[in-house]
Amino acid sequence: MSPSNKEKLKVIRNKLDKLDNSLIKIIKKRTNLVKQVLKLKEKKKQIVDNDRIKKILSNIRKKSINNNIDPKITKRIWLNMIRAYIDFEKRNFKKK
Repeated sequence: MSPSNKEKLKVIRNKLDKLDNSLIKIIKKRTNLVKQVLKLKEKKKQIVDNDRIKKILSNIRKKSINNNIDPKITKRIWLNMIRAYIDFEKRNFKKK
């Protein structure tokens, strides 16, 4: 890689790092909202709502297309996030 391209790569990676820091803050906010939702669930079987998951993925697909983002990328990101939060809810569910 040429020195010029190395410098360009460094600049882009710094921008990515800053963006990652912003995403961490957003994930923290999302986690706090998921905790609030979890408090409202009375039974562990309420954690997975397949209809809601389908609706979320459909909305994300539409928004991705409208924003010229590859919907395969966003679907994979959201599915992984949904699975991670399902796991989080299952680990933190407290029977009332």
